[in-house]
Amino acid sequence: MTSLKNKTAFITGTSRGIGKAIALRLAKEGVNIVVAAKSITENPKLGGTIFSAAEEIEAIGAKALPIACDIRDEWQIEKAVGQAIETFGGIDILINNASAISLTPTEQTEPKRFDLMYDINVRGTFMVSKACLPHLKKSDNPHIITLSPPLNMDMKWFSSHLAYTISKYDMTMITLGLAAEYKKDKIAANCLWPRTTIATAAVQNLLGGDALMKMSRTPAILADAAYYILIKPSSEFSGNCLIDETVLQEAGITDLARYAVEPGGTLFNDLFI
Repeated sequence: MTSLKNKTAFITGTSRGIGKAIALRLAKEGVNIVVAAKSITENPKLGGTIFSAAEEIEAIGAKALPIACDIRDEWQIEKAVGQAIETFGGIDILINNASAISLTPTEQTEPKRFDLMYDINVRGTFMVSKACLPHLKKSDNPHIITLSPPLNMDMKWFSSHLAYTISKYDMTMITLGLAAEYKKDKIAANCLWPRTTIATAAVQNLLGGDALMKMSRTPAILADAAYYILIKPSSEFSGNCLIDETVLQEAGITDLARYAVEPGGTLFNDLFI
């Protein structure tokens, strides 16, 4: 196990939900957090901005750098990475969290929705990773974690929301490809996915409302799972598609009841599980 104190994490989509939960968890370990997200003004339906997230991180005692960054724009990515290096001197951890979702069947998938998912999920993940790689190479324990699912080829995942499925699988393939390509540089690249739905704005507003929220776990389970991945030696643990509860169980954490929104309630499996 390695200490994360004084490491720097570049996290996309950090203003709310899973990204913010991971940021806060790492902040408790003394990690410098680059809060890279689009939200500079609060959307009442979503909540959170890069500035409010940075305030929460700093309240824990860690350093935060809020940067307005739309990962669809490579110029903004390069600028954000440059600011991170100028402020903290390096990047040790990359969390590819930002993602767009539209669970529409093919004929109801408008070009703008298809393009949004591909520009954020696929192109954004690739370009943010590309921009961070030269700096990750200089770290003594560099890690990439992408919030994307195992490659489950059961046809049911293609039949209902083809565009979203292929965009998320592309995120996974990018990460596995990076694990292979940068093995020589000892850069770990792993995918992390929840076994259950996670109580986020997407679940509340797009997937199932209050009923599904009560059948979900909190983002804290993914944040804790990310921590246990990041303390592993990067040269020894890479190229995996990981499920949150399995990571925790292997770390000796078997009581997962505290992560449930409604303790003792029925949990709903996430997509691709």
